[in-house]
Amino acid sequence: MLLLILNSIFCLSFLAFAWVNLNDSDSWFWVPIYMAASILCGLAEFQFFYPLAYLVLIAFYLIYALILFFGKDGVRDWITKYHTPSITESMKATKPYIEKTREFFGLLIISAALALNYFMSGGI
Repeated sequence: MLLLILNSIFCLSFLAFAWVNLNDSDSWFWVPIYMAASILCGLAEFQFFYPLAYLVLIAFYLIYALILFFGKDGVRDWITKYHTPSITESMKATKPYIEKTREFFGLLIISAALALNYFMSGGI
């Protein structure tokens, strides 16, 4: 029952995140990321699990998260160079580290949701 509730929340949240990203200049990249997660969580609500898809997407998302973490003005710079100022003050990302840090945490959330479904499905 808890998994059903979590997948419902994840499915709707990722769908909303995809919709919010439609007006971004990089929507071609982020909308499919969020839609893939939304679709897989929606299918999991109905007991359709795709462990291989979870693993492939988690690997892609975590590799890209590492790039965002170590890249110029990435999460590491947000922590060390900028001393972790708020990234939630405004929806408009006025500094480069804001968008990269938000994207990083978004990828971690997606990966956690897919990992939950992977383990609950019994894996491959």
